Amino acid sequence: MSVLVWIEHIEGKPAASSLEVLGQARAIADGLQVPLYALVLGTDTGAETDSVAANVANYAPDAVLTLTSPELATYRLGVYAEALKAAIAAQDATVILTAATTQGRDVCAAAAFDLDAGLAPDVVDLRVEDGQFIAVRAIYSNNILADITFSGPRSFASVRPRAFPMPSPADNAAPITPLAFELPADVVTETVLESRVVGGGEISLTDARIIISGGRGVAHDPVRGFTLVEELAKTLDAAVGASRAAVDAGYVPYKHQVGQTGKTVRPDLYIAAGISGAIQHLAGMSGSKIIVAINQDASAPIFERAHYGIVGDLYEILPALTAAAAKRLG
Repeated sequence: MSVLVWIEHIEGKPAASSLEVLGQARAIADGLQVPLYALVLGTDTGAETDSVAANVANYAPDAVLTLTSPELATYRLGVYAEALKAAIAAQDATVILTAATTQGRDVCAAAAFDLDAGLAPDVVDLRVEDGQFIAVRAIYSNNILADITFSGPRSFASVRPRAFPMPSPADNAAPITPLAFELPADVVTETVLESRVVGGGEISLTDARIIISGGRGVAHDPVRGFTLVEELAKTLDAAVGASRAAVDAGYVPYKHQVGQTGKTVRPDLYIAAGISGAIQHLAGMSGSKIIVAINQDASAPIFERAHYGIVGDLYEILPALTAAAAKRLG
């Protein structure tokens, strides 16, 4: 029996959301009195895999497992799910956790299905109660928290980014253990024809501590409106978000969409400019620690959830905020 966390990595660094899950997994493993393993997947060349594993070893797992194959060079669901299942079998993992990123949700669900195991997707909390592992999901647009328990021998859960704080490095690094892995030929059914990096250098919405979002309120001059949003975001080292209305109108790409049909975010500060506050949008950002709303309509629903509200024209307020922030930050 053990707890296993799949560590997603990008450009030689573990994803912040995976380390957040690993930090909480330490408490889960201690509560269940079982070992905690972190799993790093990579290619046979090993350079990036070894670097990521050495980094992860500082965050208190009992061991970091590395599993390599040339087929793991590019993410493919079938191959990655097979690798995850191999690690689960090798360590007799009974609780398997991933971050609820696009890939994390994907591979977690596929492995759970193949192993006929219980799955709690997109959870916001994890705990052990009376020796039992419990995952907590937010349902009905985050208005109700539901405890999820598992009846089978294995439990899978994907965890929302920013659900837990980033853990501090431990004093001692955990050992790194390579696992043998042979990929069945019939598993490789997907072929990657091309891989492109888009939006390079941008701050990830799911990992961002500050998000500046624009909505339908920029319709008067959408190009200038989102330019103002981006200028404030750049000044505050923040990510750019958007409501579904803004995305549907073609003001910004879908990758910026926050809400029930977009990204779920939990930043320390969320500034909503020209966003009315439809329930679908609130479902994706209501977990933010501080919400600031800017809207000309004083009766907009967003003000009911906002900690601070500004009734006014975003074309005047955003430049003023950018100037004040730039002055304060030097």
